[in-house]
Amino acid sequence: MSNEAAAAPTPSKAKVFLRRLISTVILWTVIIAALFYGGELISDGVFVFVIVLLSVVGLMEFYGMAEKRGLACFKWCGLAGGILLTAGTFFNLTGHLGTSGSPARVNDFETGFLILFVLGLCVRQLFSKKNPHGLTAIAVTLFGLMYVPWLLNFIQKINFFPHVEGKFFLIYFVLVTKFSDTGAYAVGSLIGKHKMIPRISPGKTWEGFGGAIFLSTVSSLLFVQIFGAHMYGMNWMHALILGVVLSSTAVIGDLIESLFKREAGLKDSGKFFPGIGGILDLLDSLLFNAPIMYLYLRHILTNPIWTHS
Repeated sequence: MSNEAAAAPTPSKAKVFLRRLISTVILWTVIIAALFYGGELISDGVFVFVIVLLSVVGLMEFYGMAEKRGLACFKWCGLAGGILLTAGTFFNLTGHLGTSGSPARVNDFETGFLILFVLGLCVRQLFSKKNPHGLTAIAVTLFGLMYVPWLLNFIQKINFFPHVEGKFFLIYFVLVTKFSDTGAYAVGSLIGKHKMIPRISPGKTWEGFGGAIFLSTVSSLLFVQIFGAHMYGMNWMHALILGVVLSSTAVIGDLIESLFKREAGLKDSGKFFPGIGGILDLLDSLLFNAPIMYLYLRHILTNPIWTHS
């Protein structure tokens, strides 16, 4: 049998997109179902398990891309740090460590952890006898920790945000972000002609970018119209602003991951989902949107200066 015959056929772009969309829907359906489950133990347990799993697998994929690129990194230190950072944030947010769960206290924990993590990486390099690329290893390991677990932690901060129904803001942010992906693909496939950054992602077009903004903004307005009573401080003006902002940064997040994959010479970030790709392929548009949603919630929606009843 020839190599051509033995090779599996490459799935079309439409099939890959559909598979990733279905995987995303299934993943977040499990998380959301757990969030609204009556028992706190199961609800919080499933939530933190999924977040830690996403952090670990996403980090493995990132460090794998770095190694493909020939960049040194302290992979196991990064993975251990990712687990501790994600779990530590969860326990701080939920008050299991005797903390109030306030945003300031959680931010202090993360800042302190990152300082100790950098110090630990430097000590690790001090005792390394075979790694002549200490600066690169420290920088790549730290960036991986901040790109995946630290950004994912903002999903936890949204969900457990004090004195609001964070679950609705979490669903809203995921929905608006993923409708950006759908709008970009649908419009770009139908009428896309003008390439955005072809050297990084040949399939991205300016027409698709417009479709991403349009569909995300429409979904944002509809969601707030239906569930606005559960979203403290939210109104049509905030829904319009967030629809435009989150859809734009979702496309940028997708392009950033495409840049990493292209430098590593990979089509997908990993093989966690056969025929679909890796965890980062599903999370790329969410990673940078999570802190944007959190900061908007903390500094605008729950700020008395900006809130209108």
